[in-house]
Amino acid sequence: MLPLSLAQLPAGASARVASVEAPGALGSRLADLGFLPGTPVACLRRAPLGDPRLYELRGVQLCLRREDAEQIRILVEDTDTEPSRAAP
Repeated sequence: MLPLSLAQLPAGASARVASVEAPGALGSRLADLGFLPGTPVACLRRAPLGDPRLYELRGVQLCLRREDAEQIRILVEDTDTEPSRAAP
């Protein structure tokens, strides 16, 4: 599965942070906010015009602009919660 940008995560969906590609101060700030590899993140909602979006990670809700969210790579979690149909 190829990593997507956090900006591509639809409202109501969850994923895990794969990496942060932001250089310099922005990359450090995003890491300080908790965007570290393996961290679960959810997109809760978006502003009426689509920017910014509200995300939740590590029990904290925060807004990010699209340009900042594009610097964060994610792996979308499997939403299939149905039990396996394989024979026992």
